Amino acid sequence: MKLYFNPASPFARKVAVVLAETGQSGAVEIVNVAGHPTDSGTMPLSQNPLGKLPTLVRDDGPAIYDSRVICRYLNDIGKGHLYPTSPRQWETLTLEATGDGIMDAAILMVYETRSRPEDKHDPAWVEGQWAKVTRALDALEERWMAHLAGPLDIGIISVACALGYLDFRQPGQDWRATRPALAAWFAAIGARDSFADTAPQA
Repeated sequence: MKLYFNPASPFARKVAVVLAETGQSGAVEIVNVAGHPTDSGTMPLSQNPLGKLPTLVRDDGPAIYDSRVICRYLNDIGKGHLYPTSPRQWETLTLEATGDGIMDAAILMVYETRSRPEDKHDPAWVEGQWAKVTRALDALEERWMAHLAGPLDIGIISVACALGYLDFRQPGQDWRATRPALAAWFAAIGARDSFADTAPQA
C-alpha cells in the first residue's frame, strides 16, 4: 500500500498513529506531498480528486480517503480494536468528530493567511474558527474526560492529534490555561510511542 502523507497534517498523523497501533507501519510506503486549496502542489489529484490528505492507495482496489475511511479500513485489515461496539461506539465516533472538527477549524485558520492575499485576510473569520475550537475544548474538559481516560480508540486518537496540531500551528493560544484535566491527559498520552513518533513537523 502507498500512503500520500504530509508530516504537518493532523489528519495524516491520525492515520500514522493507527498504523502504529495496529502494527502495520512497515506495510505502507509513505509518499510525502504538499499543497493547499489555491495551489495543489504535489497533491495526489489522480488518486483523490479532492486533492486532500491523507490518501491511501491499496494493493487490491481503488484509492480511499479521507482519514476516517482510511483509519477504519486499516483497523479492519489489521484486526485492531479502535472501534468499540455498542454502546461505546457512538461516544467514540462523536469524539472522533469533535477532534476532526477542531482540526478542520485550525487548518482553516492556517489557510486564511496562507491561501489569501494579506489585504483579504478576515480576522472575524479566524476568530469564528477559534470560537469553534474553544467550545470543543471546553466540552472535552467538562464532559469527555472519563472517555478519554479509557481504552485507546479512534476518538482518543483524533483528539490527541487535534491538540498536537493546535500546539504546532497556534502556539500563542494557551488552550491549557483553563483546562487542567485535558492538559494533564494530553501530556500523558503524548508520551505513548505512537504519538511521540508522529509529532507534527513543518
